[in-house]
Amino acid sequence: MKLKHLLAATLVVTFSSAAAQTPAPRVALDTSEGKIVVELAPQVAPKTVENFLAYVKSGHYDGTVFHRVIPGFMVQGGGFTGDMKEKPTRGTIPLESRNGLKNVRGTLAMARRGDPDSASAQFFINVVDNARLDYRPDNDGYAVFGKVVEGMDVVDKIRAAPTDSRGPHQNVPVAPITIKSARIVK
Repeated sequence: MKLKHLLAATLVVTFSSAAAQTPAPRVALDTSEGKIVVELAPQVAPKTVENFLAYVKSGHYDGTVFHRVIPGFMVQGGGFTGDMKEKPTRGTIPLESRNGLKNVRGTLAMARRGDPDSASAQFFINVVDNARLDYRPDNDGYAVFGKVVEGMDVVDKIRAAPTDSRGPHQNVPVAPITIKSARIVK
């Protein structure tokens, strides 16, 4: 009887270990400046990661541009076409900024409006450490949900792009920087 319980416990540990070792999902952004690969953190930002992956799977990011580029801050994309038309989005998601991840150089976070729970499809990559964007009791912050694991040189190339204003939009790259495709890396 004891052997039976030992076998059952071993199976539980084995399956638990296998689940814990499941690799974090990765997404490749093939841009007009090169490839960026981001690794996502579903264990601490499950709703944000699920939302981002749904947009990737639907093809939403294909053909969008990095529409806001601020060299000492971040590069933002995922919401506009090259002619600065905003793409339709699904509903918004709850803010997951209390997950312990910080807005440091190379991290991926969700863009949002003034309402903490207003993020939908737009995201940004921090090009410097941005502690002011982290959650604090007096600051809702911005939800970090991944990090660049390949192509930070490409992000730096995007960050260095000359920008201008286009209509009501500021810090728009003069030459569009397009996300040609966004795909889950197997």
